[in-house]
Amino acid sequence: MLSGIYRLPLMESIVFGRPYADAVAQEVDRLDARAVFILASGTLTRETDLVERLRQMLGNRFAGLCAKIGAHTPRTDVVAAANMAREAAADLIVTLGGGSVTDAAKMVGLCLGNDVTAPEQLDAYRAQIAADGTTRRPEAKPPGVRMIAIPTTLSAGEFSAGAGCTDTARHVKESFSHPRMIPRTVVLDPAASIPTPEWLFLSTGIRAVDHAVEDICSVNGQPLSEGAAYHALRLLGKGLPAVKADPDDRDARLDCQIGAWMSMVGSQTSVSKGASHGIGHVLGGTADVPHGYTSCIMLPHVLRFNDPVNHEKQTRVSEALGHAGEPAADAVAGLIAGLGLPSRLRDVGVKPEQLDLIAENSMHDRWIHTNPRKIDGPAVIRTLLDAAW
Repeated sequence: MLSGIYRLPLMESIVFGRPYADAVAQEVDRLDARAVFILASGTLTRETDLVERLRQMLGNRFAGLCAKIGAHTPRTDVVAAANMAREAAADLIVTLGGGSVTDAAKMVGLCLGNDVTAPEQLDAYRAQIAADGTTRRPEAKPPGVRMIAIPTTLSAGEFSAGAGCTDTARHVKESFSHPRMIPRTVVLDPAASIPTPEWLFLSTGIRAVDHAVEDICSVNGQPLSEGAAYHALRLLGKGLPAVKADPDDRDARLDCQIGAWMSMVGSQTSVSKGASHGIGHVLGGTADVPHGYTSCIMLPHVLRFNDPVNHEKQTRVSEALGHAGEPAADAVAGLIAGLGLPSRLRDVGVKPEQLDLIAENSMHDRWIHTNPRKIDGPAVIRTLLDAAW
């Protein structure tokens, strides 16, 4: 008999299809926030007026701005931002940007709630995952300040209570979480995503495809997550090519944003991911590969590897993408190729001498140990990396 537990995430609302400044103004009033600290993409801050419009809307409730968050959310940047927000006595954080900025705001809240003022103090709160998959998550106090997220990419981390943060000294991306690290509100405004570079918008869309695919194929899927993941693939499968064809198609952009949202229902219900996510985390933290690209490259190979043990589930992936009867790996690879995105590790700067380290580090990611087909050591990971090379 099917059994499980569904827990609602500690998120209050998702606003979609409305101008972000209007939506944030309403939320700030509702929360009676008096000192709003903005975390934003440096590029958006320098090259567009999106951040300035947000600042002007806030008026005297604007408490400060940090626009210096590096890719993969470096610890040093996170703690510097937290110290700025602490000095500003912030009572709400608003983000405008991609996944690194969103994760940074979650980490800022964790730092403020746990008196973290130096990067090395984060050692006390990171998840510790052994090579056999055993995981220990230290207790942490709730975030000192909650957040509103305005995402401009499709990686969809704003819908989870976890954050990835990179220890740049060891070149390892680590996992942090607390139920209240999830944003109070997410605002999906397709207009805010228009300045996002095409490669970034489309590749993070494939990241969302990866979420949905690995949820459908999961070893512990749930009815709600499977339904949401199927719909996510339908929206992303038509929305991403439409945005590629016409970057100003806001309806298609909103389809992609809603698809990214739907792709995260599994993450909110503790559905386990697989090796595409597990290897992808390490490719990001160890080899500096953008998360969207990691999914573009690894997901088809992981699907082929897993097909002998979950072929029936993979047929639903093909069906959702409009390619019933075709192998899921081929359906996904075809979508990626049609978007002009990379499919080889060598094309995104990964060096041959890094492959063994990536394989070894991957064994310390929790999703390797919940992959549908057992992965019992770095040699298996290396086989997947070689196939993707």
